[in-house]
Amino acid sequence: MKCALIGFVQSGKSTILSAISGKNLGAAGVGIVEEAVVPVPDERIEWLNGHYKPKKKTLATIDVVDLPGFSLTEEHGRAAARKLMNQVRTVDMLVIVVRAFENPSVAAYKNSVDAMRDLSDLKTELLLADLELVTTRIERLEAQAKKPTKTQSQDRAELALQLRLQEALEAEKPISTAIELEAEKEMIKSLNFLTQKPLVVVVNVNDKDLDKQFKFDLPAEVPVVNVCAAIEKELTELDAASRKEFMADLGITEPASNKFVTSCYSALGLISFLTAGEDEVRAWPIKKGTSALDAAGKIHSDIKRGFIRAETISFDDLKAHGDEKAVKAAGRMRLEGKAYIVQDGDIINFRFNV
Repeated sequence: MKCALIGFVQSGKSTILSAISGKNLGAAGVGIVEEAVVPVPDERIEWLNGHYKPKKKTLATIDVVDLPGFSLTEEHGRAAARKLMNQVRTVDMLVIVVRAFENPSVAAYKNSVDAMRDLSDLKTELLLADLELVTTRIERLEAQAKKPTKTQSQDRAELALQLRLQEALEAEKPISTAIELEAEKEMIKSLNFLTQKPLVVVVNVNDKDLDKQFKFDLPAEVPVVNVCAAIEKELTELDAASRKEFMADLGITEPASNKFVTSCYSALGLISFLTAGEDEVRAWPIKKGTSALDAAGKIHSDIKRGFIRAETISFDDLKAHGDEKAVKAAGRMRLEGKAYIVQDGDIINFRFNV
């Protein structure tokens, strides 16, 4: 699963990506698209690693793309921003980074720091990019409607939907507000509308504002995460002991970047089931609502094909009882079938025929 960082020039996107990936990014130069595979922090994996002491520990990951910063102060800047917007239509989620820190040595968008304004301007760009795509699609469908074709009835149904989407966008509402049926989602799925994608907002703040509440005009389900990019980058450059001391001095218990990554993971609709043993402990990312059969296929197609049952215990039960034998003795191990819906934190041992 892939998410894209978007924001204005000097908002701190590259610094954030460097912090969450542990890589020194941004050296390639201005205007370059950067990408990194980012591990998803998981305390359960850390506990299992200490418990089983395996040869290998594997966290779930997400792909994060950092686009060049937008500048809408000139007409060519707006055109470049629209081109960048179209480049990210194939990603699964958008992360808008807005600046809320003062630094006289760093130029601000429109020469001032205003996170609410910046977010509003970026949301408007998303709407305009989608409106442009809808308008083009409507023109094509109207032209096709004049010709007798085998798909004429389908074209008419989509045209009616596109006109409804156009109306929503012109009212400054995202595509998602105009979708009524699952079939309609499928009808426009290939168009990859930006305002239909899950969204996370990251506010790049000064270290004193990490707990500040920002009142953005956003749906309740959109996570807003405060991050001080400069601190997060510095934390990645310290050894474990120095990092712990530095965090204690700042009065924080974990890097804000951890919350950011886990918020993205959740917004993507992902959960993790776990496998554990002497060879490896691992978090496997799956979509919420995935069956045990499909989860087995995530590991290997042979396991899915020969599926017999899923021996399942919850991580909380294992931690509470101490080991697998105690969990079984307490009657907390379950034998689940193909249709079982896997839950976040399930530790599963799949039984299958070869």
